[in-house]
Amino acid sequence: MADLEALLNDFADECADLERIVTSLSAADWARPTPAAGWTIAHQIGHLAWTDEVATLAAADDEGFQRLVAEAAPKVLTFVDEAAEEASTTPPAALLDRWHRGQQTLTDALREVPAGSKLPWFGPPMSAASMITARIMETWAHGQDVSDALGITRTPTARLRTVAHIGARTRNYAYTVHGKTPPPAEFRVELTAPDGTIWSWGPEDAAQRVTGPALDFCLLVTQRRHPDDLAIAVVGADAAEWLTLAQAFAGPTGSGRTAGQFA
Repeated sequence: MADLEALLNDFADECADLERIVTSLSAADWARPTPAAGWTIAHQIGHLAWTDEVATLAAADDEGFQRLVAEAAPKVLTFVDEAAEEASTTPPAALLDRWHRGQQTLTDALREVPAGSKLPWFGPPMSAASMITARIMETWAHGQDVSDALGITRTPTARLRTVAHIGARTRNYAYTVHGKTPPPAEFRVELTAPDGTIWSWGPEDAAQRVTGPALDFCLLVTQRRHPDDLAIAVVGADAAEWLTLAQAFAGPTGSGRTAGQFA
């Protein structure tokens, strides 16, 4: 994967692309429902702003982050929705300003993390590079929700490699969060990038294989499309099962999307 500074630049670019979509929206559009049940576009941006702030806390204030985790523990299934609901009541201009300022604060905080340090999170602890990788992934995924709500088709970029990377590397986590034991053997993942090159993870001779367009794989692991609606091919029963479990994000299992929802 790229170094931290390159990832921080990709994060800024991913945020900027989404900002360009939402900046000129009307108040009615900010209240438009997205494919995430109960979430409007305002909820989506509010969630990104809140999560960037929490990531900053993890990077710069370990005790503060642990207090937040303790406060959230009794409502583990609802605290994310509650934070998004609260943020969604903010006037759009103020919410955009909060989100934009939070991006820069997070970037500054991650630059100060000592090399080799692990940051606490709701899933496994992670390095500064892994944290910003996760933020790129989530910004892209929630940007997909916003785009779907508005009927916009985004142009895939090379930043999908970051999303695909975290999707491939969270295979075992996806099994664990579903209460299953991960298969002992590694899988081979081969994806066609937007420019036609091949991105790959895992042993070349692996018996279990996943192949297809990088965009489709990213939509799969972020649960923004149902597996039946994607051009993902598999070899092996374990790989086929993974398609039904794949989850690149931390936290409880998601409900995903229904087959044919975006046909």
